[in-house]
Parts: sequence; structure tokens; C-alpha cells
Amino acid sequence: MRFNARVASAAGLVAVVLGVAACGTSDGATDPGSGAGDKATLTLYNAQHEDLMKLMVADFTKATGIKVNMRNGEDFELGNQLVQEGSASPADVFVTENSPAMTLVDSKGLFAKVDDATLAQVPPQFAPADKDWVGFAARSTVFVYNPTQLAAAALPTSIMDLAKLEWKGKVGISPAGADFQAIVSAVLALKGEAATTAWLKGLKDNAKVYQGNSAVMKAVNAGEVQSGVIYHYYWYKDQAESGANSKNVKQLYFGNQDPGAFLSISGAGVIKSSKHQAEAQQLVKYLNSAAGQTVLADSKALEYPIGNGATANKALKPLTELSPPTVDLTTLNGPKVVELMQQAGLL
Repeated sequence: MRFNARVASAAGLVAVVLGVAACGTSDGATDPGSGAGDKATLTLYNAQHEDLMKLMVADFTKATGIKVNMRNGEDFELGNQLVQEGSASPADVFVTENSPAMTLVDSKGLFAKVDDATLAQVPPQFAPADKDWVGFAARSTVFVYNPTQLAAAALPTSIMDLAKLEWKGKVGISPAGADFQAIVSAVLALKGEAATTAWLKGLKDNAKVYQGNSAVMKAVNAGEVQSGVIYHYYWYKDQAESGANSKNVKQLYFGNQDPGAFLSISGAGVIKSSKHQAEAQQLVKYLNSAAGQTVLADSKALEYPIGNGATANKALKPLTELSPPTVDLTTLNGPKVVELMQQAGLL
């Protein structure tokens, strides 16, 4: 994710971040050609990676003639902006990196139902039961480590192990980021509040804190810390470029339905107050359609497409081999996670 200061990411859940109002509007669409004047122009509140969404939006515009203006920000930054704006929001569609911000907006009744045809494009676990939003991409939690400092025999078997005394000073995390908070939300959903509270207290004692997943990986690579918790694509993207920040880093996938194998879902939903409902539904449908999933898979984002029949970049560990835990997306409670992390002293 693009790291924001603690106030923007953590406090954004409990107090609306007004800075989004100052975000510039960038047009990620291509020229739709003749006749486009009769088409609606959509406003997309985008918390996914801007470069990926520009590619997807441009392909959508090319196919439909519908222009899309993007306001870019962080998951909860934009989620709280939507909550503040309510029915007066100019947004037509909301897209996130992680699903807890979708749950926040959904809890305020701000989404329209997603069309059944769109929901049918992904396996049912990638959409909430209320059908108010739908997933279109995924990222896997991974444990990264420096093999010159941490032997294979010493690797943890669960993310829960990182709260144990033997991990003191040996693991890096980015607690102020929405990515790590989504991982904590999975721990909370799977293990309950008491176990999560104890785990967070252990991490407070053990972990070195960094600003963003990339910073965690760089620290592991440099030998500053032996290991860390990030999402998979940071390592793959660096490897695809120069490998300068990951040459001394290996990834461990916990698997076995462990909370540390959590698969975070990027979501998309139509804002109920949108004046362009049909076009907004078209955009959401495009994102997890065969065309949209191909753009995602062929991009440098190196996230997992989750549409039925979609094929990920060949460099990635196959999605079918990850063995993530089954998590009800509606139980990923972002505000509660921030509360618990604040109580533990991690925020």
C-alpha cells in the first residue's frame, strides 16, 4: 500500500480525514472517441494502486466510452470521506486495496446492491452475503526473512508465534498501514478478541515498527531485522525490477488456513446516491470480468486476479496452493482493530 502517516490511517477510522477533499482529480480514462458527449462521466474514489487502476479504467473507457475521473487516497481515508459526505457524495464507485474499508462504508448503508451478473463472475467467498460490494483482486499475507540470519528450522509455523518471547527484536511490521490492519482484522475474526489482544501485546514487545511494507522488506534485506510481515507482491515487484531490495529476502507462505495465510480482498462497490447507477454498475462489473482480470494479470501490480477462470502472472505462487483461512468478509472489523491496536500501544 501507499503509506500514510499514522493519523491518516489509524485515526481515520475514528475521525474523518478531511485531507481527501484536497486530493486532485486525475482522469485515468482514454479518449472515448466520437459520441462520448452523450455518456456519463463517473467519479471513482480509488484506494487501490493508482497505476493499476489507471490501466483498468483506460481499458474500460476504451470498451464503453464512459469516462472515469479518479480521486486517489487510502482505504480508510476515502472510506471516512464517503461516510462524512453521505448521500451528498459525488462518488459513483468506491474501490479499495483491503476489504475492511468496504465493510465500514457498507455498515452505513451507502452501497447499492451489486448486479447478480457481476457477483457471478467471482467465487462466492469473494463477496459479502449482503451483495453490497464485490472483490476483484487479492493479495496474500507472507512472512519474509533473511536466510543469512534466520535458519529454515527456526521459521515460525503460524503468524501467532510472533508474539512469543523468542521473537523479540526479530520481526518488522507496519502497524499504521491499512495492509497490516487488515491482517489483524483476520486474526480477530479467526481467533477472537482475547487471543488477538494477547497477540498484539506480544507484537508490541517484539516487533520493530516501520512505515510501510516496502520499508519492512528493505530492512529485512539489509539485515536490520531478521524477518517481517508484508503482502506477497512487494517481493515479487522488486524481483521483477532490479531485486535490489529483496535479493537477501525469502518468502514463507504459512498456508494451513493459518491467520498468517490471510488473503486480503480488494473490493468495489456502487455508491447508492450515484446519479449514474447503470454506468457505475458497468464499471464494477468490468473490474472482475475476463477483460478486467486480464488487464490486472498482465500489469506490473502482481496481485491475484480472482475472477472465475482468471490466470495470475506466472511468476506468482499459484492461488490454488495458498491454503488461506476462510474468513467472512463482513466480520473484518476495522474500527475494532484500531481500538485493539491502540490499546496495545501499536498505534
